[in-house]
Amino acid sequence: MLLTFNPGSSSVKIGLFAIGDNGPVQVSRGVIDFRHDPLTFKVTGEHGSSTVALRARPSEDLTEIMAETFAVLGQHVAIGDVAAIGHRVVHGGDRFAGPVRLDDATIAAIEALTPLAPLHQPQSLRLIRAIRNVRPDLPQTASFDTAFHRTNSAVVRRFAIPRALHDEGVKRYGFHGLSYDYIAGELARLAPQRARGKIVAAHLGSGASLCAIEDGESRDTSMGFSTLDGVPMATRCGALDPGVLLHLLGAGGRSLPEVEDMLYHQSGLLGVSGLSSDSRELIVSTAPEAREAMELFAFRIAGEAARLAATMGGLDGLVFSAGIGENQPQVRADVCERLRWLGVDLDPAANAVNATTISHAASRVAVFVIPTDEEMIIARDNHSVLAGVTA
Repeated sequence: MLLTFNPGSSSVKIGLFAIGDNGPVQVSRGVIDFRHDPLTFKVTGEHGSSTVALRARPSEDLTEIMAETFAVLGQHVAIGDVAAIGHRVVHGGDRFAGPVRLDDATIAAIEALTPLAPLHQPQSLRLIRAIRNVRPDLPQTASFDTAFHRTNSAVVRRFAIPRALHDEGVKRYGFHGLSYDYIAGELARLAPQRARGKIVAAHLGSGASLCAIEDGESRDTSMGFSTLDGVPMATRCGALDPGVLLHLLGAGGRSLPEVEDMLYHQSGLLGVSGLSSDSRELIVSTAPEAREAMELFAFRIAGEAARLAATMGGLDGLVFSAGIGENQPQVRADVCERLRWLGVDLDPAANAVNATTISHAASRVAVFVIPTDEEMIIARDNHSVLAGVTA
């Protein structure tokens, strides 16, 4: 068996997988929520769900939290059968083009990339080191969100800035790669002929991005150097004129920490609506600010989808995924309405029930709803990297 760790800004998703004849099969899952005091750990398995309040307190060192996490897991599953750990790591830079086994050298290389992802990379490193302290016997692997986009061309990855900055690493990396990897595989299983064509996949959750996928490979993506880029998100701004930042840091009198907090935590749906970062609340709200936030969200998503279609020279399929993409028909309908000129013809009845295929049979562009599963990609990567080691 193996465990996967998928850290977010306020929680860590944990997956427990058995190894079957066809690879990993998830048998249990859990979430540690850092927003609660005390911390809570919800475990879901074949015998139902339970939520446990953890005694360990949050700190820079997660060793105590991980020790208690393993103890709680041991009350629900045969934790002694776990033979390996897989992690999602947001940034692999130009150093990592695929999953790797973690050792001193690879951990040091991941840490060296922290300046490129200062809000995400440290959390992964804390988890990796804490598990090393608690279970030094378990081999660990890392799967990188940026790796799927290494197939982007040089012109897609470049900003129009001095070449020396590009050579220093200021370039477009792209993110949500584990999600797009899974979506590409599922689409190939569900609609193999479409999957060989030109696909735009939209990962729409609290964080949101789009990806141009052709024959299963990334060609372009909306996020660039950071996870702020692209379309508006729950609290992140999306693409922004850099002149705004110059103004805020100059004549606007804001400090760098203030601007960073605004861009990551006070913008997006929350910033535009002034009400909520949750699209579910905004959709049912009668406030004009809520309607404006959702209209801007759909407008930018459709515009980015059209740009990505231009990268590929056409569009054969559109995929919606993640929390909003999988569960909110109104958002999908608003986006698709703006893409009718590209050949998108939505089936309202299918869309209303979150069907797998939500386009009319005669639609030139097929539209799908495919639930994503980043933990499955982490587990498959772990099993592949450690083949022959964890058996």
